[in-house]
Amino acid sequence: MTKKLARVLIAAVFALPALALAQTGGADTLPAAPSAANSAASPATTAGTGNKLGTINIEQAIYGSNEGQRDFEALSKKLEPKQTELKSLNDEVESLKKQLSTQGDKLADDARANLVKQIEQKQKALERSVQDARDDAQNQQNEIAQRILQKMAPLIVKFAGDNAFGIIMDTSNPWPQGPVLWAGPSVDITKAMVDTYNLQSGVPAPTRPATASKPGGAATKPVAPAATKPQTATPAK
Repeated sequence: MTKKLARVLIAAVFALPALALAQTGGADTLPAAPSAANSAASPATTAGTGNKLGTINIEQAIYGSNEGQRDFEALSKKLEPKQTELKSLNDEVESLKKQLSTQGDKLADDARANLVKQIEQKQKALERSVQDARDDAQNQQNEIAQRILQKMAPLIVKFAGDNAFGIIMDTSNPWPQGPVLWAGPSVDITKAMVDTYNLQSGVPAPTRPATASKPGGAATKPVAPAATKPQTATPAK
């Protein structure tokens, strides 16, 4: 999986105010997903005689499947209480910062220093909570994605063998980060694999749209926020 996953998937789950918790693109990454060949079947189970080249967007296939939409939507709901908790903590910090900004020059030195210390402590606690939330969400996201991919990979191998494909390349990561410079839609098997997987899994289509969607109708997964390093509160002069 790639860094693009974290950037394009559900950002709303932990969309806290940008002042303290702005989303960053490169912070969340997924571990390398097992290749179709390694996860699906040994070479002996496929003919390997095809010579066509095909492409698949593994990300869209996973998150566009009925199972992916169902499970990532459920995870989004599961994470909502943590979103509310972090929002509350962030609001508390921002309120104290506003108090320092508007009243700092009117406070006694001891009171002002105590307020500054309080802001710094609460900000650090908030950052730790955000980091823990991100790590927990990322782990749960990975578990869902890997589980679906492990079941989808054999279907990709079988589809390739049945349709005389000699190679299937993943286009989830665009060139130059990915290996495919350009590929026409005629060689893309993403939709075919989503349809095949949906049929085999038996999971019905969602009764309502997912919270957010990727281009092409693929569901997206929740993403935890990245905390930005705040400016240290300083006593007003």
